[in-house]
Parts: sequence; C-alpha cells; structure tokens
Amino acid sequence: MNITLANVKHGVTLSPPLAMVYGTHGVGKTSFAASAPAPIFLQTEDGLGLIDAPTFGILKTFDEVMQAISSLYSEDHAFQTLVLDSTDHLEPLVWAQACKDNAWANIETPGYGRGYVAALDIWRLLLDGLRALRDEKKMSVILIAHSSVSRFDSPDSEPYDRYSPKMHKAASALLQEAMDIVMFANYRINTVKTDVGFNKKVTRAVGGGERVLYTEERPAFLAKQRYNLPPSIPMLWADFVAGVPFFNQQETK
Repeated sequence: MNITLANVKHGVTLSPPLAMVYGTHGVGKTSFAASAPAPIFLQTEDGLGLIDAPTFGILKTFDEVMQAISSLYSEDHAFQTLVLDSTDHLEPLVWAQACKDNAWANIETPGYGRGYVAALDIWRLLLDGLRALRDEKKMSVILIAHSSVSRFDSPDSEPYDRYSPKMHKAASALLQEAMDIVMFANYRINTVKTDVGFNKKVTRAVGGGERVLYTEERPAFLAKQRYNLPPSIPMLWADFVAGVPFFNQQETK
C-alpha cells in the first residue's frame, strides 16, 4: 500500500464496546451481562446458574474457546454480544496451552516468571479473536472476572490494598489495556460512626444492597473508560448503554 495524504481519513467510527466487568462474588456480573442484546456465553465455569442464555457449554481447553470464537466469526448468526465468563477461570486454560506449546511440565517450569510472560502471547490470540468479532461482526464483548484484594505499591504514597481482577498481574494489565471500559461491580456501602462511650467511636458499614458499577479508578479499585459515563452507575444495562455512543447511534437509525 502506497501511503499518501489521500489516505487520510476524518470522522469517528463508533464500534461496539470491549468491556470488562469484575467484582465481588454474587454481585450480579453474569446477570448484568445476560441483559445485553442477544448474548451468547463462552463459559469456562458454571456461572449461569438459573439464567437461561445461549451457551457453548463449559469449554475445557483454550482451543475450544478459540473454536467457539471462530464459529461466531465464520458462521451466520443473530447474536449481538459475546460474554466470556470468566477470565480468571480461562487463565488456567491459557497456562495449559502455553505449557503444551513449549513442552513445559507447568507454567512455573521456565522460572523467574517467564512462563507468565509467554502466556501473554496466548492471551493476545484471544484478543485478536475478540477484536475480529467486534470490528467485523459488530458484536459487543463483555469479559467477566472475579475480584481479589491485593497490595498496591504506589510510587507516591504508602502501599495500600485495593480490588483488582483475580488474575496474574501481567495478563490483567494486558486485558485492561485492550478494553474500552473496565468496571468494578460492588454493593454501595456507606460508613457511619457510632459513639460507644468513653470518647470512643466505632465505624460501621451500612448499605441497602444497591449494586453499582464504578467506571473510573479510585485508590480502592481499578477501573477505566473511554466514554463519558459518570464515575458510578446503577448496575443496570440501560444505565450502561446510555453512555456508550455505539448504542445511542443504533437507537437513532
């Protein structure tokens, strides 16, 4: 291809979102994703429960995951959203594929974290497939992950704990970078101080069970977005799509 100024393009291309939702156990991540338009689930764990949604069944190898993505890419269908549930249960399958490719006994065999670095190439294959579905099949993609609390060594403050996706940090960073939005799902919690006498106060957490999605990073959790959503929204699909240009464009056609 001969690159000239004639190749310069203008305008904004509105694409379906690549999204990650991670959070505490039982907060409703799968239910939220199942509310997306015409979803199909790539399950690496039995997380659907009583939710009736199309699924390939439990996928037990990375190759099976890629076969499912390939079928969605090459075959005609009416699905509009791919939900991968979950990335932290997919991670052992990625490690197994890396071990198979390199004839390792386990992911620690190369030593000094080299196995986890090699596994990033497997994750990149997954991302290539997800981007193909997004760009060419116009499917939204939602990755579901559980959360864990880990120490964050900040360069400008004392270390502190925060929520992050329950994955190896290198793989987690790679996936987060590829996403248009990363949302932390949790219950809205407020704290109140109660006077217990003797000039002492006890801080208690209170909440009414309201579930929210946090869309911007805070010291307590990781999050990001390329849209214009509020820092927190109700954990409802309608509130999410209200801030995603692709869906607003669809509604005005």
